[in-house]
Amino acid sequence: MRIMKPYTKNSLGKIKGPNNSIDVFTKLDTTENIDVSVVKAFGEEWKKFSVHQEDSVIELRKEYFDIIDETMVNKDTYMIDIGCGSGRWTEYFIDKAGFIEAIDPSDAIMVADKMVGQKSNVRLTKASVDTIPWEDETFDFGMSIGVLHHIPDTKQALISCVKKIKSGGYFYVYLYYRFDNRGILFKSIFHFSNLLRWVISRMPQRLKKITCDILATLVYWPLAKITALFYKLKWNKLARRLPLAAYYNKPYYNMRNDCLDRFGTKLEQRFLRSEIEEMMKGAGLTDIKFGETAAFWHAVGRKG
Repeated sequence: MRIMKPYTKNSLGKIKGPNNSIDVFTKLDTTENIDVSVVKAFGEEWKKFSVHQEDSVIELRKEYFDIIDETMVNKDTYMIDIGCGSGRWTEYFIDKAGFIEAIDPSDAIMVADKMVGQKSNVRLTKASVDTIPWEDETFDFGMSIGVLHHIPDTKQALISCVKKIKSGGYFYVYLYYRFDNRGILFKSIFHFSNLLRWVISRMPQRLKKITCDILATLVYWPLAKITALFYKLKWNKLARRLPLAAYYNKPYYNMRNDCLDRFGTKLEQRFLRSEIEEMMKGAGLTDIKFGETAAFWHAVGRKG
């Protein structure tokens, strides 16, 4: 098992989690490449959706990590999970990696502490992409899943993350796509939903949560069930074209979680596959490989 490396910045203090004492390195202010209101909103979101049973993440893991193999993550790997949220992805790699540093700037780090527990090969840290408390060229593997598109300067955030990866190491990222593999009808539906997001994301927190639960019940769940029916009837091509088709085999809990994630966030950026590839190359990654199925777009590259 790999041994964790000491922090190279001075901690601003410690907070007591359910299982561990967690060092803090972020001030949550405008000097960092973050949107403070978005960070706080995600902290609230993961408090609401703090339970992740195996059946709620097993399909997601198949989708997200189809391009990760043992040459990238193994028992000799010192890895970092940037924007770990509730810790559901960190937890997946506990038995696969040597040691994991899991960081998040929000109060979700407390939820991650509850999920991860007292593991000898995981350390939780409250930090942002601008305050990662280790030297450049430290990690064998890094990942940031569904995070950097909620940061004001996504391109710079990716550069900051990749700097922490060793030459020859790997970095994995998932960023929202700009529907470059979808038709005009799908894009039109999205633009309408984006107007809803603008309104809902500015609601008071309690009303926002209630509204998103209603949307999950009246929109996500029915479309998921219709998609599942189409697949059962072997109408696969039509099923794949339906909005929210990716939820056909997901638990209702995931739909509620993702609905709040989608409509409850003020800052959301989307990218073409070509733009993501360009950003990854600009950050120093080569041999870039994209997952060809949902979730779009997830990709991994090797640091040159």
